[in-house]
Amino acid sequence: MHALSVFFGVLVGLSLGLTGGGGTLLAVPMLVYGLAVPAADAVGISLASVGMTSLLGVIQRLRRGHVEVATGLMFAAAGMVGAPLGTQISLLLPETALLVLFSGIMLGVAAFMWRRSEPDLPGPAAEPTDVLAGESKPVCDGNGQITTRCRVILLLTGVLTGVLSGTFGVGGGFVIVPAMVTFGGMSMHRAVGTSLLIIVLVSLSGVTSFLLRGRTLDWQLTALFLIGGALGLTLSTLLVTRISGPRLRRIFAIGIVFIALFVVARTLMG
Repeated sequence: MHALSVFFGVLVGLSLGLTGGGGTLLAVPMLVYGLAVPAADAVGISLASVGMTSLLGVIQRLRRGHVEVATGLMFAAAGMVGAPLGTQISLLLPETALLVLFSGIMLGVAAFMWRRSEPDLPGPAAEPTDVLAGESKPVCDGNGQITTRCRVILLLTGVLTGVLSGTFGVGGGFVIVPAMVTFGGMSMHRAVGTSLLIIVLVSLSGVTSFLLRGRTLDWQLTALFLIGGALGLTLSTLLVTRISGPRLRRIFAIGIVFIALFVVARTLMG
């Protein structure tokens, strides 16, 4: 059981390190079906382990200058407002409904990632690090200023990310990364680093709300996931120069589809 928990954590850390998200979508199904953790409890464990794993990733990327702190904090502040609402929703929904809705989100994410896998949309694995160091600014208009329209869009997207995080135990990287690229004017590499910062803060809000509502967190299982996550992050730094962005996204999308279908089948079959 311990070895399996660490292995699942490796998968989470690997996905977070390569895409800035995705690993959070894997955590809940692995906890529920791989480790027999109740869905409501899996949400808390997922938030805690993903948040701490993302913190390790943030520390790595801060040293490289790949985290836009100001934009990330603004986005995260909105997410921290939405996370408690999402946690309350997760406690009210029946487990079957929670898992079916979660599967629907996974399929939507898979479709988005597949569309983003076109050759002209390179991911973090396809971008040379030396170019990224001074490439994009933390802005929406490219001129060093965050416009009012940009700020409103980022804040609304942040609230949505928080609700998803609290409800399903996901960090929201699949929402954060495209929002940072589309509205924040960031390169994919910077978006991944900033996404990890946001996931840390939003997850902290979600875990706090989870505990304040009387839920119990399995700290031993969380720690095992964290150990695996750290290993996965390390592995991602080795793979990032070997796997192209388009190929990585397609592999990720296919994997998510299979997991979503598995969750639906298991849920409907009882």
